[in-house]
Amino acid sequence: MPDMSTSRPAPMRRIPFAIGAVLIGAVIGYFGLHAFGGQHASGDPACRAAVDLARKLGPLAHGEVAALTMAEAPLRLPDLTFEDADGKPKKLSDWRGRTVLVNLWATWCVPCRREMPALEDLQTKLGGKDFEVVAINIDTRDPEKPKNFLKEANLTKLDYFSDQKAKVFQDLKSVGRALGMPTSVLVDGAGCEIATIAGPAEWASDDAVKLITAAMKPATAGL
Repeated sequence: MPDMSTSRPAPMRRIPFAIGAVLIGAVIGYFGLHAFGGQHASGDPACRAAVDLARKLGPLAHGEVAALTMAEAPLRLPDLTFEDADGKPKKLSDWRGRTVLVNLWATWCVPCRREMPALEDLQTKLGGKDFEVVAINIDTRDPEKPKNFLKEANLTKLDYFSDQKAKVFQDLKSVGRALGMPTSVLVDGAGCEIATIAGPAEWASDDAVKLITAAMKPATAGL
């Protein structure tokens, strides 16, 4: 019969090794994550300004927009390409100099459809030379379905943009900014990320309007 007094401590000797392995894995994951982010943090001075703005806007990200993730590292978004209602090519850089809320939506996405009236109201309230909601539909089958949805819902203030290949989703996913639908990214006039949200938001709420107004005109908003 084996001596139990000498066999019992064996599991205890393995515990520190297991803990060490977990800690090492966590450290590797931490630096791996930051290294991934660093690949897209271009260090462009214009994007550092967006990070500074995001830090100042942070206290306004509450209530209906509490789920916003404010930019912590300079990130210039890919120059997303899509089409307008007439099938003409558009790029995110076409909005340089304006604050933009880029929104990806699809008719098969129930939260997206529910969010669209709020985006319409936000565009009605703030849309103009300084700001625009750029809602890009990524339905890949029937191109008339999203147009009919907007028409039936009487959503007329939003310009129609689409990407039937859903490449805009993949482009945002490649920089870690699209994990599901809907996805919205608040972008400054230099094409840099200010904040991102995964999921819907009440964009027509006072909380959202106040935050975006401050993002548009930080100097006059007391930031």
